[in-house]
Amino acid sequence: MKITVPEIGESVFEAVVGKWHKKDGDFVRKDEVLLELETDKINLEIQAEAEGSLAISAQEGETVKVGGTLGSIDEKASSPADADQESSEDDEEEDEKPTKTEGKTPAVNPAAAKMAREKGIDLDSVSGSGRDGRITVDDVLRTSDEGEKEQTPAPPAKKTAAAPLKKPAAEPDESGRTTRQRMSPIRKKIAERLVAVRQQTAMLTTFNEADMSRIAALRQQHKEAFREKHGVSLGLMSFFVKACVEALKAFPDVNARIDGEDIVYQNFYDIGIAVGSERGLIVPVLRDADQLSFAGIEEGIQELVDRIQNNRITLDELEGGTFTISNGGIYGSMLSTPILNPPQSGVLGMHAIEERAVVREGEIVIRPIMYLALSYDHRIIDGRQAVQFLRKIKEVLEAPEELLFAL
Repeated sequence: MKITVPEIGESVFEAVVGKWHKKDGDFVRKDEVLLELETDKINLEIQAEAEGSLAISAQEGETVKVGGTLGSIDEKASSPADADQESSEDDEEEDEKPTKTEGKTPAVNPAAAKMAREKGIDLDSVSGSGRDGRITVDDVLRTSDEGEKEQTPAPPAKKTAAAPLKKPAAEPDESGRTTRQRMSPIRKKIAERLVAVRQQTAMLTTFNEADMSRIAALRQQHKEAFREKHGVSLGLMSFFVKACVEALKAFPDVNARIDGEDIVYQNFYDIGIAVGSERGLIVPVLRDADQLSFAGIEEGIQELVDRIQNNRITLDELEGGTFTISNGGIYGSMLSTPILNPPQSGVLGMHAIEERAVVREGEIVIRPIMYLALSYDHRIIDGRQAVQFLRKIKEVLEAPEELLFAL
């Protein structure tokens, strides 16, 4: 049976062959992972749909179209375990009466003789490792492998120069001062989208800051009980998702999108959570975030992160978000201008929490402060709305008890 590139999504037409987890000629079992494919959106694993001998036709680094052939599985091939069992049974049956061939050929197991005939191997050239020099299946296989190494010409340059999935082949120049490396599909797509955002939207950014004291105290007070009850940590992101949902309800324009000459108001809250990976920034979507508890949000985010790390995220899980949260603070970012994720009209940037001197009730005190940034599409969101939206987020974060007790 053929192994082909599956339908991945309406907007995906090709993929790059990543790492093959099996070698050409390997015997594979049904549902075993054969290889990884990389598209401009996701990585996906291709599993064996049948049992048999694998023949690889698309090498690592090759670009293949949807529906294109990656290889095939010979379902008629016998598994090594079956061959070994047959060899063992034949060994027992022929201990007293091993098969003989003319001339100098020593005793040979019937299964080994059959394999030698199929592979065109002269048994006179095989050294037996069995009792009294008997030739076994392993001896024939070893001789076959040695012959292939001696007779098989070097593979084409296309195969040996195939680029790995996560780190395309680098080509240093003669002087060694520079190195050229081909962009991966996802990196090319990111570059295209970043340029498109700048060209096709009227993006502006407004800033504010939030005092994280009360959230820090709540997390410190309840983190152990929360983990014991729900099996996940009480992280910052659940507070921010809740705060964004409250602000989006108050300012529906930020949750809307432009479609041609229409404004589409979305009465649901699917929040994209930007996650860094080896392949670049990926934004899985937390569906119906307004209906989730704190524990539900943390569990949902953890599941999405796990799926990204294990290359099991699907295209459906990356599409359809209404608003995005990006946390540059985990990398130490103090302040940044997050970029929109079209067709969304807004994105919130979180940053590192730092202790700062601030004035409270006429006194200078130290508080854990986070700078917030909201990038928005000025075509649909006015500056006043953007500022008020960000202030709403700030207010909710600084009084998180209202979220916990639904006040």
